[in-house]
Amino acid sequence: MLDLARGSTCYWRQHPTPELFLANLPPVLHIARMRNHTLGDFARHLESVGELHRVKIEVDPVLEVTEIAVRALLEGRPAILFENVKGAKYPLAINLLASARRIELALGKNPEQLGEELIHFVEQAMPPKPRLVYDHWPMVKRFLNARPKKARTALSQQVIAKPNLDELPIQSCWPEDGGRFITLGQVFTHDPRDNKRNVGVYRMQVYDQSSTGMHWQIQKGGGFHFYQAQKLKREFQIAVALGTDPAMLLAAIAALPEGIDEVMFASFLRNAPLPMVRGKSINIPVPAQAEFILEGTVPLDETQLEGPFGDHFGHYSHAADFPVFRIKTITHRRNPIYPATVVGIPPMEDKFLGDATQQILGPLARLIHKEIKSVWAYYEAGFHNLLVVSVEQRYQKEAMKSALGLMGTDQLSLTKCIILVSENVNVKDWPAVLRALRDNFDPHFDFVMIPKVPLDTLDFTSFKMNLGSKMILDATEKQGARGKGQGAKSKEHTINIEEREKFERVIASLPREFSTIEEARVFEDTLLVVKVSRDGRGIVEQLVRMPELRRLKIIATVSADVDLNRQESYLWGIFTRFDCERDATFSEQTLLGISPIYRGVLGLDATWKPGYPAPLVMNDDVREKVKRRWEEYWK
Repeated sequence: MLDLARGSTCYWRQHPTPELFLANLPPVLHIARMRNHTLGDFARHLESVGELHRVKIEVDPVLEVTEIAVRALLEGRPAILFENVKGAKYPLAINLLASARRIELALGKNPEQLGEELIHFVEQAMPPKPRLVYDHWPMVKRFLNARPKKARTALSQQVIAKPNLDELPIQSCWPEDGGRFITLGQVFTHDPRDNKRNVGVYRMQVYDQSSTGMHWQIQKGGGFHFYQAQKLKREFQIAVALGTDPAMLLAAIAALPEGIDEVMFASFLRNAPLPMVRGKSINIPVPAQAEFILEGTVPLDETQLEGPFGDHFGHYSHAADFPVFRIKTITHRRNPIYPATVVGIPPMEDKFLGDATQQILGPLARLIHKEIKSVWAYYEAGFHNLLVVSVEQRYQKEAMKSALGLMGTDQLSLTKCIILVSENVNVKDWPAVLRALRDNFDPHFDFVMIPKVPLDTLDFTSFKMNLGSKMILDATEKQGARGKGQGAKSKEHTINIEEREKFERVIASLPREFSTIEEARVFEDTLLVVKVSRDGRGIVEQLVRMPELRRLKIIATVSADVDLNRQESYLWGIFTRFDCERDATFSEQTLLGISPIYRGVLGLDATWKPGYPAPLVMNDDVREKVKRRWEEYWK
């Protein structure tokens, strides 16, 4: 049981209850008194300000926890601590960071503000100035605190036990999952060449009481370290931390450049060194304040079938062979909490985690590419599938140079689609991005296809794991000292009321071969999304060639499970279900030598296709059970 009285201070004694005192404090003061909070401290803190609810009745970690967590998030409910999990020895906490307010409570300030302060400091520090420390002392102090410290004792090692994963409340999240899996394991690895550390969050399927899978996707630091261990034929020791300071979790999921220590970044975020201690059965440091530590090795030549599992693209990822984690020892603190999350069709908790980390790190893109003003990856598309970049173009096509550079940079190299806009466009405002496409995108000059390149492991659209295609759409204003007048804004694309009525009549009077169209909507006079029951390819090929629709820029066909009235849904339905090389088409396509020439409207067949994994849908009986018990959970 969590004891709210633990850790109380003299300030609390001046008020009738801790809750009344804390409820009136701004977030920065909440964190000021909890500088070295653990996950348990953070959970108690959330409870004291009404951001965590305890569920006392028994819940099943198989599917029921998922349905409760997803529904709670959609309803804006607090984080949840399940105190009585069927078959488990420990409580389970979920949705701890599933809101913007909880993210701010964890960091002590708005992540966007922290990101701007960070980039401002770095820009001012090059070259260093005498007044730098004085003018930017809070940021300097963060950097000084970024050095991890060695701890003499460790809460995470209060109990040392033989491995028995059956005691943990490990979830099975979706009906077709390959089994139970650990959802928030922070995996600590070291490069065998130089001992540099990496921390990442990877899916870990439970095989038995002492072994799991290790889902190292491409472009992951842990996988790179394992590759080096295989080359050198050295034993590969790792540690998995469950339940750390929230700053450590955010650092572990952040798309940091390769070689940057996530523990140092976590210390920077929490503004205090993160205590580390030597493992009990391995020779690497582990977090001293974690709830659980799983210690063990990954054999160099052993793999096992892993999956399928529901993932953040909203579908099941295909089963495949991955390395195996053999656990030697489990250590944990007394009365630990098991942390968990759920991924699936957006929005899920990863929306808030991903948005927070890109708000902090996104501005750093300006250090390498001075012309870039902002970047934004859309959670609706699973982050990697849609990136919008605003650029101040100092010469013709500089924005395209920037896009190609980003597509070769660390985690951004897995991006499927980049849309470039001018510096005055808000990259987070999707309608504004569409208007930029409407006014400035000419496929003859502004479309680039990059076939047969590495792609996110979870992307299934090319039917080849880790391989696929990418595309760049340049919607920047093509004006300036050197490129003036070339591709300048053209307001003639705007559809007025009379033309809109004509357009709607066109859709309503489509010939019989379009009978599979169930619904169609146009957005910002730019994007037409058409919901179809079948033959998405055939329909989109005909639509892009219709003279009445030539003022549009993009026409996409989507499947019947997409809600055209919700931006979250139609962006998910489009950007997770097409392969650029195979499923894109244009009104006109010709060859000039070996170079393709594109003209007219871009068509995308984004329908679900045979061979794709199924989208995530909860069983009816589980949904009904949760609906029936809903009020019981919240007593």
